[in-house]
Amino acid sequence: MKIESLGHIVLKVSDLEVSRRFYHDLLAIPISAESAEWGMIFFTLGSHHNFAVLEVGSEAEKRFDGIGVEHFAFKIAGDLYSLHEAKLELEKEGVDVMPVDHNVSYSLYFRDPDGNRLELYIDGAEGWEDDPSLILTEATTLDFPSDA
Repeated sequence: MKIESLGHIVLKVSDLEVSRRFYHDLLAIPISAESAEWGMIFFTLGSHHNFAVLEVGSEAEKRFDGIGVEHFAFKIAGDLYSLHEAKLELEKEGVDVMPVDHNVSYSLYFRDPDGNRLELYIDGAEGWEDDPSLILTEATTLDFPSDA
């Protein structure tokens, strides 16, 4: 068995319309299909669906310390300027954002309306294939340059 790539992620959410506004309207992820009967919206990043949300209702238990997804990441197009613009846009919508420098990537961490942790990132330092220790570089707070 050889896994080629990540196929898709399905995330349980409390409110489908709130998630639509967050993932489609704010993060601008295109919708490929949706089913009211299933309580699902499917999003595409080039494949039939790379990401989907499944409504489980507001009574579902919210736990951050249990087994499950810690976070998932979306790579964005562009450079540090693009990441800074994404940060400003998220903050304008009241989203608390934590910028992090991982050396091999520059990231923004935040939570969706249900508290699921997300990451937007761009690639950083190259050469990790030759020097895997670059992946293990201690994360620091990302300070955007004044021209970003």
